[in-house]
Amino acid sequence: MAKERVTDIVERIALPIAASENVELVDIEYKKEGADWYLRVFIDKQGGVDIDDCSRVSEQLSDQLDIVDPIPNAYFLEVSSPGAERPLKKPADFSRVIGEYVHVSLYEPLEGQKAFEGVLRNYDESGALLEVRVKTRTKQVLVPLEKIAHARLAVDL
Repeated sequence: MAKERVTDIVERIALPIAASENVELVDIEYKKEGADWYLRVFIDKQGGVDIDDCSRVSEQLSDQLDIVDPIPNAYFLEVSSPGAERPLKKPADFSRVIGEYVHVSLYEPLEGQKAFEGVLRNYDESGALLEVRVKTRTKQVLVPLEKIAHARLAVDL
């Protein structure tokens, strides 16, 4: 089964479980590492998730995956927090973190760079407006949406 297909099926199963547990489904990964396959489900909520949240979602999801059986090979199921460097994928993810420090990787260079880190000042159909530090000054960079390959929260050191 194709990798995208597995994550789509798992998303359909996990969304109502996450909603029933009052957590947000942040991301799903299905990937092979060495000889083993991993299905990673990342959840979050205001104030962060704890081990009990992860355990409840994991148990329910495991039960449903056993019934639907969308994955033909053996795998490890991991349910956890996305961590401090949470990925930003949906428009709502970006809107929620306006004013926070982010890392944005690009498909192609913009102003000679393929990555920027800075404070997200705005996000709309024109792109992500970042305030980045360049030595002793700051400048604003508008990153068009179609150039964004990956984005995540970042730790500002």
